[in-house]
Amino acid sequence: MYKKLFSITLLMLILSCESQTKKQMSKHPYTNKLITETSPYLLQHAHNPVNWHAWHDDALQLAKKENKLIIISIGYAACHWCHVMEHESFEDTAVADVMNANFISIKIDREERPDVDQVYMAAVQLMTGSGGWPLNVIALPDGRPIWGGTYLRKEDWLNALNQLAKLYKESPEKAEEYATNLTNGIIQNSLIPLNNSKKDFNKIELNKAVSKWQENFDTDMGGNKRAPKFPIPNNFAFLLQNATSNSNKKLLDYVNTSLTKMAYGGIYDQIGGGFSRYSTDIKWHIPHFEKMLYDNGQMLSLYSKAYAATKNNLYKTVVYETADFLERELLDKTGAFYSSLDADSYDENKELKEGAYYVWTKPELKNILNADFDLFADYYNINDYGKWEDNNYVLIRNKSDDDIAKTHNISIKSLEAKVKKWQKTLLDIREKRSKPRLDDKSLTSWNALTLKGYINAYRVFEDDRFLKTALNNANFISTKMLKPEGSLYRNYKNNTSNLDAYLEDYAQVSSAFIDLFQATSDQKWLTLAKQLTDYSFDHFFDETSQMFYFTSNTSPSLVSRKIETDDNVIPSSNATTALNLFKLYHYYSNQKYLDVAMQMLHNVKDNAIAYGAGASNWLTLYANHINKYYEIAIVGPKAKGFTQAFNKMYLPNTLIAASKTDSKLPLLESRFSENQTLIYICVDGSCKRPVSTIDEALKFLDFTN
Repeated sequence: MYKKLFSITLLMLILSCESQTKKQMSKHPYTNKLITETSPYLLQHAHNPVNWHAWHDDALQLAKKENKLIIISIGYAACHWCHVMEHESFEDTAVADVMNANFISIKIDREERPDVDQVYMAAVQLMTGSGGWPLNVIALPDGRPIWGGTYLRKEDWLNALNQLAKLYKESPEKAEEYATNLTNGIIQNSLIPLNNSKKDFNKIELNKAVSKWQENFDTDMGGNKRAPKFPIPNNFAFLLQNATSNSNKKLLDYVNTSLTKMAYGGIYDQIGGGFSRYSTDIKWHIPHFEKMLYDNGQMLSLYSKAYAATKNNLYKTVVYETADFLERELLDKTGAFYSSLDADSYDENKELKEGAYYVWTKPELKNILNADFDLFADYYNINDYGKWEDNNYVLIRNKSDDDIAKTHNISIKSLEAKVKKWQKTLLDIREKRSKPRLDDKSLTSWNALTLKGYINAYRVFEDDRFLKTALNNANFISTKMLKPEGSLYRNYKNNTSNLDAYLEDYAQVSSAFIDLFQATSDQKWLTLAKQLTDYSFDHFFDETSQMFYFTSNTSPSLVSRKIETDDNVIPSSNATTALNLFKLYHYYSNQKYLDVAMQMLHNVKDNAIAYGAGASNWLTLYANHINKYYEIAIVGPKAKGFTQAFNKMYLPNTLIAASKTDSKLPLLESRFSENQTLIYICVDGSCKRPVSTIDEALKFLDFTN
């Protein structure tokens, strides 16, 4: 209803008007206040002629004092179209004059302020039916939106600004009406009602969700049957668990096809490792070249789990190369990871161009590789299959190492050696090019997702390199981002944090610390996970809906206080919290944790079944609840070795608690023996007889459904 109302009224009126402004020299001095900010995205705009403010109370109060509409422009440092709109509009003095004369302009880094982004993205989606970045919204002085869109050409942007300024001056009552209706729509969309019906979780419903989801599978190229293609790690993680638990070969083949095609594609950096944000085509070839921390951290987890399940060496290669990228490009000396690399970099003509850092021409590859060129060209498709634009190639594979080796009569070992040599040679050459711009802020939840990736890599591959990086990052979070009273910061740069964390941060850190406990048996991480979850109850929990708000009750109020439930590339904060509660219940036997987790799942169950791709973590919780969920308790002198043995396996529907000494943790209490190491396999606290070998314990685990 709201979408139809807004899309046929104000938006069409504004965009149909002709531009009333011509480019001219500015007659006004500029007072851009972004120069004092730390966000790289805000600093990119610090020298625009627009009188930008950051999202601070003084800017909002100024709008009220001067009775001016607010321009809320939201983007992020690696956003290509954000840069385009900046160059076309925000660097233009004529555009700046219109903005400065009639509006209070606020620039927002969506990665630092996802709370603000959520509210105004909801407004734009109601008005237009879609969203994206840059996100540009016009609001009343009190922050309530009246109009919005995404990328706009300069002429359309000026048309909108002039018409909105005129509307507010001549017919403020219409602006007030738009704001009231739209705000009501945002609030209604934010509500999650308490489901009071009888709880009934069953395999029929879960299978229905997966079957409906499968209708959109591209079984040839992986992912969904459309472009662009986004590699959503939590989707594939759930489908892998579902396929293995149900011995569903068809579904497992789809997951393996997807992971293989992504690893072969141009979306994966074949030279330097790591994944770009998404591909613009159906074969994962041409990426939108920005590299985000949250994607790559989760890919470490996904490919590690997939290797544990399949022992496919391609997946192991992806894990190690992605870790190489993260440590080479995004790791800070504090143990923190930076946020992203831009899609754009300077080409040979000193012009910013998307993908310039990553592409190759055939002549330069021939010159570099000499006698190896023909083999390289077959391996990475320096042909029509791999060609992009302007005679540039984005490296992509479509044949296995076995196929290439047979075609060229070369051993696998020799081929692998050549590939490593090519990668080193081309990486060294590429390093001399102008690099993509770095967003060097660190965000708590993104670091936690990457921490989980390193923990999973360590659990599967037993490489101390991964554990060292994980512990350094966990110590960064626990010492730099955790405040003495138990709350978290959201951001960090240059030893400074100035934003309070959101539910997303608490959920992801708690999840990572639970995993770190399972990998190391160091109970301090589990204790911290519990403390952060309990803090979330105190400051984010809504008793009415039994869900958690995205913002704390100590945060300044916005137009609407959102409850985020949908999984996207970053998992839903509520779904992650519910999964944490489910696991903490099994560790601490706290019935409240389980009751709340199940009520949360019950509240969103219908939507999860209808749209599995947006609810994969809810479906993971669903599967964990209806199937046997095993508690593996290990106590005794050899607990570390036994823990490592279990961690290497792909064991969905399990959690591990281990200790070499006596422990008060309910799952371990009164089970310690100095003379032997015992393994207890339990379901909801009901345990089989203790055994002393891995093989005996595995006989008690049954994952068939």
